[in-house]
Amino acid sequence: MKKSIGMKSSYVLTQKSVDYEITKISAGNFALGYETKSGLFVVQNFGRSDTDLNSEIKNWIGRYERFKFFYATSPKSAFIKECKNYHAFDKNKIDNKTHPIKPENTDYTCPYC
Repeated sequence: MKKSIGMKSSYVLTQKSVDYEITKISAGNFALGYETKSGLFVVQNFGRSDTDLNSEIKNWIGRYERFKFFYATSPKSAFIKECKNYHAFDKNKIDNKTHPIKPENTDYTCPYC
C-alpha cells in the first residue's frame, strides 16, 4: 500500500523555493525526499514547526532534494500530524527514528501510541 502524507506538489529544496512557496509565518508540517523519474515523491524524512515552517524547512537545505508542506492550524495539530506520519511509515525506509517530541510547555500526548 502506498503511503500518503496528505500534501500536494513537491518543490526543489532551495532557499528561493522555500521563500516563494511558504509565505505565511505559521505552524506546519513538511516532508523531505526526492522525486523518481516517473514523478513519485519518495519521503525520506518528515517533521513540523510549531511556529515558523519556512525557517524550519530551510534547516534541511543541502540534505534533501525536495519538500512538501502544509500549514497547520496550531502547534497541536502539527504535532498530531507528525505523530500520525511517524506511526504510518516503515522506520527502516525513512530517516525519522525517534517519536516526535511534544511542543514545549504542553501536555499533548500522541493519539497513536
